[in-house]
Amino acid sequence: MKNKLIGIHKNALFNPYLYIFILIVGTAWANPPTKMQFKVTGIITDTNSLPIAGVHIVSQNTKQGVVSDFDGTYTINVHPNDVLKYTALGFESQTIAINHQNVVNVKLVEAITQLGTVMLNAGYYSVKEKERTGNIAKIDATTIEKQPVNNPMAAMQGYVSGVNIVQKTGVPGGGFSIEIRGKNFINGSTNPLFIIDGVPFGSQSLGAADVSAGINAANISPLNAIDPNNIESIEVLKDADATAIYGSRGANGVVLITTKSGKAGKTQISANVSTTLGQVTQFRDLMNTQQYLEVRREAIVNDGFGAFLENPAFDFIWPDLKTWSQTRYTDWQKELIGKTSYRNTMQLAVSGGNDNTQFSIGTTHQKETTVFPGDSNYKKTTVHNSLNHQSVDQRFKLNTSFSYTLENNLLPQSDYTYLANTLEPNAPALYDENGNLNWENGTWENPLAALKREYQAKINTLIANTTLSYSIFNTLELKTNLGYNKYAMESYLTYPNTAFNPSNNFTSSISSLTTNAGQRDSWIIEPQIHWQEQWHKVKLMVLLGSSFQEETTNQLVQRGTGFSSNNLIQNLSAANTLAILQDNSSTYKYMAYFGRVNLNYSSKYIINLTGRRDGSSRFGPNKQFGNFGAIGMAWLFSEENWLKESLWLSFGKIRASYGTTGSDNIGDYKFLGTYNTTGFNYNGTSVLEPTGVFNPNFGWESNKKQELGLELGFFNDRILLNTIWYQNRSSNQLIGIPLAGTTGFNSLTGNFEATVENKGFEIDLRTVNIQRKNFKWTTTFNLTLAENKLVKFPNLESSAFASKYVIGKPLSIVHLYHALGVNPETGLYQFEDYNQDGSINALDKQWIEDVAPKYYGGLGNTITYCNWSFDCFFQFKNQKAYNSLAYGASAGFRGNNAIELLERWQETGDIAPIQRATFGRFPGAGLAGQNQGASDAAISDASFIRLRNISLSYQIPKALNSNTAITLYLQGQNIWTITNYKGADPEQSSNAILPPLKQLTLGMQLSF
Repeated sequence: MKNKLIGIHKNALFNPYLYIFILIVGTAWANPPTKMQFKVTGIITDTNSLPIAGVHIVSQNTKQGVVSDFDGTYTINVHPNDVLKYTALGFESQTIAINHQNVVNVKLVEAITQLGTVMLNAGYYSVKEKERTGNIAKIDATTIEKQPVNNPMAAMQGYVSGVNIVQKTGVPGGGFSIEIRGKNFINGSTNPLFIIDGVPFGSQSLGAADVSAGINAANISPLNAIDPNNIESIEVLKDADATAIYGSRGANGVVLITTKSGKAGKTQISANVSTTLGQVTQFRDLMNTQQYLEVRREAIVNDGFGAFLENPAFDFIWPDLKTWSQTRYTDWQKELIGKTSYRNTMQLAVSGGNDNTQFSIGTTHQKETTVFPGDSNYKKTTVHNSLNHQSVDQRFKLNTSFSYTLENNLLPQSDYTYLANTLEPNAPALYDENGNLNWENGTWENPLAALKREYQAKINTLIANTTLSYSIFNTLELKTNLGYNKYAMESYLTYPNTAFNPSNNFTSSISSLTTNAGQRDSWIIEPQIHWQEQWHKVKLMVLLGSSFQEETTNQLVQRGTGFSSNNLIQNLSAANTLAILQDNSSTYKYMAYFGRVNLNYSSKYIINLTGRRDGSSRFGPNKQFGNFGAIGMAWLFSEENWLKESLWLSFGKIRASYGTTGSDNIGDYKFLGTYNTTGFNYNGTSVLEPTGVFNPNFGWESNKKQELGLELGFFNDRILLNTIWYQNRSSNQLIGIPLAGTTGFNSLTGNFEATVENKGFEIDLRTVNIQRKNFKWTTTFNLTLAENKLVKFPNLESSAFASKYVIGKPLSIVHLYHALGVNPETGLYQFEDYNQDGSINALDKQWIEDVAPKYYGGLGNTITYCNWSFDCFFQFKNQKAYNSLAYGASAGFRGNNAIELLERWQETGDIAPIQRATFGRFPGAGLAGQNQGASDAAISDASFIRLRNISLSYQIPKALNSNTAITLYLQGQNIWTITNYKGADPEQSSNAILPPLKQLTLGMQLSF
């Protein structure tokens, strides 16, 4: 199969060049423009007298047209008695007779609804929102530009029903998790397929845990390379009808990102400058010095070691009680994560063109600091350009886009959040009287020593795409999509001996350097044929195409230890010992044939058929190919004669879809028997170890999706309501089948007849509450009620997954002890002994909690008044999460903790939520505390309502003949959260990871 795939790739290389030759030669057929006899000029404005750019002005006589410039002006040659039609997205069309006028100024009225004109990107084709049969959600540039974010996924949070996005860290350059309609597969990523300007983009990080685990858990998002300010729209494909055309790659949904391109008109220069301030949203309530020392001493007395408090021999063991100041207090949260971060962004773009050729080129540079001590920062520079061209007769079209991003992330070696939450409140000062790091006679680990450990990640991302098309006839178009992307990361971590406590007397012989070099290259070629025809009321559209892709990934992680001097620490060749921690190289080949047939009768009855046959190099012989397809249907019942004249129902559609998608997301070479080097040798010969068992019999995972939707529009579409029911069933799961230990392997990758179901309801509501000449108020609302459960898993009880999953329960459950409170007599935590064996152990972890959201959504309002615009968006979730008990359920151990632990048991008969103070020496107390942290008591409600985004902008008035437009804006992110959760953040509940920051941005946009 490998040779077969390679052979197909080679044949595919010929086809695009054949198409290119045909397309270029075809430009010679372009017809010269018809000569006009009369020139008309004018200015196009809205009801607020503000100019409108991008209005299409077409002559009804000649069918020739122009586009208004950014200042609303236009010039067109017509006949003296011609009729001009003015159309623009979001405005009602207008037709005006010239009647020998030389100047025609036009005022367009904003359309209440855009259902009939909004085009949605479905990947290989476009479809009107009104006529779509699949589930496609869209976020446009106006929504994205109002958010001070650095990653496209941050701009999507809360805005799209069925899409749950969580920011994993508040550290610059960190990653996100995303689930579209839940987790479908037991093993494997939940990441959807990302397509950027037609090019598949790998969203998996190439970070190495050996280098960056301390600061961002190696979860460095490649999507940071996409500048949100360059995005024109984001479409999310969710159901089978929308995703099946992507076959195996659409199992977890598809996210299409389209970047901005040039618009016809005068050359326009725009600049955008902004400054963002960021801070931690909320600090945890921790003990002060008096409270901390009180429970520490009480714990030592409770455990029977009270007499040792006066013993000088314990001065070094208990410095917080013996040698450190007993009155000093430092708020370590303010000290270590309490700074204000700054992000300065500068953007410059030039765009313009005419009806035939449009261009856009721009660059963005930003620098962002952190809330940590030191001068850590994250820099990003992006260059983006696009060129669109079409021949005069519009038969030949060329669209290109190019984006290059350079990221330089210089951060501390570790996240200071854990130390901020656990350092003793009476810990010594950071610096001594000479300004040097204070080690307090070797009695503590100075947190600022981490600044001596240097971490840096440099990332280069290139995304290039070219689309060529030629219309042989008005109904037949040949098209080819060519794409290439490269993602390269180089990161390193230095660990000099000076970062250790001097009392250890370490020298540079223990200093180390760990490096990571990863690179992912991918190319894709997709030749296509588009044909459409219309016979009276019947419209037929047919798409046939193929896809050929190859992706190569290389990663090398090395560690050098022992240097003669720290001046040589960044030179691996100077290390005394060198170890190869990871050396991987893999190639993934993929091919597919796909097709679509869309039948539209009378703009009322629509059937959409899609299919795809995929081939993947990740499966063994006779298993490489899989077939996937879907059917979508829609009935626009509002177009029926008996409803056309309705005074209240302006739009109504019922749609349904059913189909299958698949997945090969298991990694490369899993079907082969594989070996790795161990790094050891035997008699001078390198030793190999087996790492995989040969199994050519496993095949594609399968995800069957069905959906039923009702879309309604009321009162001329001032109210638009979409309600959706969906059910996805994923089977033939690729998981590790347990093997006997005598085989030398824990598991064998193979298909298992387990079935996972995701189902739920989605509601999307858009309303135009008020629309007047100078005032408009609109509202958007979305709600998702999601349910996930394991439907089937044969012999689960005897499998390795018995302690993790339960049939009928979600995949997101956690098994816990059931806490029964504190025993008033002993002062220890009690738990339910499910198996009645007289002891509490792992077999008693039978209490189940689900930590996935039960429902989530968002509510947004936009108000415009004259030149003012105000937006606010609230995100909400109903969920549970780990609380502070999960990170420490007993008072008395060294290290600060939550103030809730003060409510402890102190004497016989006390009824208290926290057990007796202990430092782990009282019989059973330490284990009880650990069990409490793994019990249902450590889970609590983490529901929240968050003011996710707020934006206020003002466009400075200008004369209509002015060439300069200036907009001032103020934006906020994560400004305010309503929750009963007592941690720092209800979404990021860990006490060791920096939560997302609240940010405030002030900026100015200038165009001329």
